[in-house]
Amino acid sequence: MSVSPLDTAWLVGLLQAGDSFYPTGGYAHSFGLESLIDLKVVHDRATLSAFFRLSALPTLAHAELPLAAHAYAALDPSAPDWARTAELCTLAHALKSPRELRAATEKIGRQRAELAARLHAHPLGADYLARAAAGAWPHSAAVSAALEGRILGAPRDAVLAGICYSTLSATLAAAMKLLRIGQNAGQSVLTEALAQTPAIIAAAAEVPLDEIGWFNPWLDIASARHETADARMFIS
Repeated sequence: MSVSPLDTAWLVGLLQAGDSFYPTGGYAHSFGLESLIDLKVVHDRATLSAFFRLSALPTLAHAELPLAAHAYAALDPSAPDWARTAELCTLAHALKSPRELRAATEKIGRQRAELAARLHAHPLGADYLARAAAGAWPHSAAVSAALEGRILGAPRDAVLAGICYSTLSATLAAAMKLLRIGQNAGQSVLTEALAQTPAIIAAAAEVPLDEIGWFNPWLDIASARHETADARMFIS
């Protein structure tokens, strides 16, 4: 199969956005994992793998990826649906029960949207930021990833795949700082999780708007406890 220059343009853009050097601030968050490690719930390769399987992947499948898929549709550059985009931003914020997780997606989403608008000459980015500011929309990492994908001209499923990789790899990076787990073991856990993402991506694109959401008290309680921890390495 031949690859056109347009394909490589969006591909390198998605690779840049998923790189740990891309300054969205995701490196500063563990999204509840640090608290679960402090509670000894996650303490080795097996329990880290369970965290990916029982928390990270379901959150992607039921919340982040469906949000991004709907946002991708709403942010069609030829006819953006700004009312739906605002609704998705509000929904994404409401789905985060602990305050720390809402603050995390707000910061990452805002930074990602601002970077997309600043780095790429496309009117969609500036228009989104102006409308979000005027309407006081909460920012969402998932919605901003969809915005970035539209600006780059990337296909929807490639955008969703990028979200999967950046989310899972950031979680692993946090785990590597918090656990005594080697790089090979860490990559094994990541590979196992990534192998499940094609099916998750295909299913997520079909989730209706009124079925988006994922309730995980295990993670929510850990995230809420993290805010008042005596010591912590990550913001969330």
